[in-house]
Amino acid sequence: MLVFRQFGVAGGHVLFAIFHPLHVVLSAMVTAALFQLHRKAKNFLLILVIGYLGSVGIATLSDSVIPFIGESILGAAIPTHAALHEHTHEDHQASERLEEHDHDHKPRLHLGFIEEWWLVNPAAFLGILIAYFVPKTKYPHALHVLVSTWASSSHMLMNTQADWSLTLLAGMFLALFIAVWIPCCISDIVFPLLFVRTDGAHIGHPCILCGRTETGTSSDSEGHNKS
Repeated sequence: MLVFRQFGVAGGHVLFAIFHPLHVVLSAMVTAALFQLHRKAKNFLLILVIGYLGSVGIATLSDSVIPFIGESILGAAIPTHAALHEHTHEDHQASERLEEHDHDHKPRLHLGFIEEWWLVNPAAFLGILIAYFVPKTKYPHALHVLVSTWASSSHMLMNTQADWSLTLLAGMFLALFIAVWIPCCISDIVFPLLFVRTDGAHIGHPCILCGRTETGTSSDSEGHNKS
């Protein structure tokens, strides 16, 4: 956030258009891969639906909705007094326009999958395709968390016109923490596993969640056999 703030409102739009689609790609990769590995799913249409909803839906919550709520509560979109009255001595009409801007300015919710549908939706399909042929979850999840932080920060920059202060920064940090960690964990772990059977069926793959090794045996069972 501190690094990107020099880009301003216009720069925030550009950064969001970069980081949000990248976030969607990584989220789709992890969600679709985890579902495919644990469900033993080979039905591409089913993987496509789960991957799309888990990536675009939750990425929108993380990058747009929660930051928007944080911006609204913090009043980050209220322009500074100096910016509002910078040109008040030019003429009477300019002064009236500034007053209207003062009363009507509100934070704007930017929904990427609607406003940049041609960019965000193909990004989700790309991530799902990659996961279908190369289902990996470890490194995409780490990148997902990092890029999600940048995307959420970019949305807040798009609406931040208030003076930067310690209080504002602390509030933004809390909003970013909530916007990144909760949705990312839901998207990458909770959501795809909601559609997995609870009978313990797995394919032979290393699984962090259940302790599976390459041979398909769990670490717990190995320890039991040795004893």
